[in-house]
Amino acid sequence: MSTTESFYTRIAQNVFDIESKAIAQLSQQLTADFDQAIECILQIQGGRLVISGIGKSGHIGVKIAATLSSTGTPSFFMHPAEAIHGDLGMLQKEDVIMLISNSGETEEILKLIPSIKRLGIPMIALCGRSNSTLVRNADFFLNIYVDKEACPLALAPTSSTTATLAMGDALAIALMEARKFLPENFAVFHPGGSLGKKLLTRVKDVMRKDDLPFLPKAASSNELVIKLSEGKIGMVIIGNSQQVEGIITDGDLRRALQKKPFHEIVVAEIMTPNPIIVQEDLKLSEVEPIMMQKKITTLLVKDSQERLSGVLQVYDLNI
Repeated sequence: MSTTESFYTRIAQNVFDIESKAIAQLSQQLTADFDQAIECILQIQGGRLVISGIGKSGHIGVKIAATLSSTGTPSFFMHPAEAIHGDLGMLQKEDVIMLISNSGETEEILKLIPSIKRLGIPMIALCGRSNSTLVRNADFFLNIYVDKEACPLALAPTSSTTATLAMGDALAIALMEARKFLPENFAVFHPGGSLGKKLLTRVKDVMRKDDLPFLPKAASSNELVIKLSEGKIGMVIIGNSQQVEGIITDGDLRRALQKKPFHEIVVAEIMTPNPIIVQEDLKLSEVEPIMMQKKITTLLVKDSQERLSGVLQVYDLNI
């Protein structure tokens, strides 16, 4: 490693050290206000958790709102400058609002307080100063104080925004636990992309069902090669749909050829007995760990009557 690389690496390590300490410190700053804020949010009936902040705090607020919305807590971000020019109309009495300001004296945030109080909306403050104007007016105070920023000039919000994001994550996860939020619920909010599909799609929806490559145990090596080629899934199934005796992959055949001539290969000797077979009603998210752990690319599938009904391949997981 060059001297320059070592220098930059040390800078990165120092940033990680400072910010990790800032996050660790948050647990010592939690008070009963955290529990009370969670209970307040859980009591929302028909409302939303509205988040507001400006600058870097605003960017973090957008992410927190997105995390909350995708994990069962209806939430949206309201820009404070836009709010005082009409967007306050988005608020309703059933809402709870969370205002983010490290100093607690951000002008755009403080201008929202009178309107929030007139509406009687509960107010949560994510703030780094307990004696600030924002905290004095809030119903609940979540302390995001950090000893120092990772920025060497102590100017760019770094540790403080990391701490704010971590506090937002803590809120989201606590609310998930309280709501008993399940993977199925998560999938409802993430129907697009492979993640949502893995959580919603079942094996039987994507498995190959037709022309499965069955081969009798007494088959010859020539029949094995023909069936491997015809099957086009890199394996053959020894037996039938009622009784599976084993499988042979193209890799099994290649390894066998390294040990003996082609005409001497015996199907029964090179097959893998008792292959893994999964139920067709399982979700893709449930079978993916099996394939990853066992380092296999193909799974046999059975129906409720224990009959072999299909084959699932690893690329089917990335639908």
